[in-house]
Amino acid sequence: MAASSRASNASWDPILLISQIISMQTLHYLTLSILVPPLLSIFAEPDALVFEGGATNVGMIMDWREMAGRPTIRGMQGEDRWDAYYGAWSGGKQLGSGWEEGRWDGWTDPMRGWVIAFSWMIASFADIYYLCILIRRPRFILDFALTLAFSHLVLTTYYSASIPTSLFFWLVIFAWSATTVIIAEQLCVKREMAEGLIISPPRDEADDLEMGELLRRD
Repeated sequence: MAASSRASNASWDPILLISQIISMQTLHYLTLSILVPPLLSIFAEPDALVFEGGATNVGMIMDWREMAGRPTIRGMQGEDRWDAYYGAWSGGKQLGSGWEEGRWDGWTDPMRGWVIAFSWMIASFADIYYLCILIRRPRFILDFALTLAFSHLVLTTYYSASIPTSLFFWLVIFAWSATTVIIAEQLCVKREMAEGLIISPPRDEADDLEMGELLRRD
């Protein structure tokens, strides 16, 4: 009983658990911050990108509306749509207002959402590597991958002040989760099987002779 209690205490390390969660979340966002800005600069429509804060805006990673291709617009409550003040906002700063000539007219670039979704799927392969290096054990892969996805849902809801309602966003998150979990678990299982396969070294001929003499004496 005491041995099993010591084993359970050794396997439960809250500091290690929290550090692994923070490390996975940090590495995931670091990977996206490397992938998203250059891809948006190449493939997204420049004018629409400017009104969203540019390719390096943190909202490109943290705001689910960017992936869903929806505008980040705020209007004054209690007013008619055509009389209300509308504008494009990012990080608490006004980047543009409509519907005047030469200003933002409410159009969003659909390519931007596809680029961000593609970046997420590319990042899944980096996340697989992080899981295999940091987590290692196959039975923990699902827990950490879903924790990462849930943490992002909480953060993106807080950042955008709205719960994600885009089907496209949920499909990307599901595809990322499935890809990460399935491949990472398979790789960790194969590694454990390879590390657990112990091949006994060939015995010495002298040892065999000594064993044979002992048997004959008996």
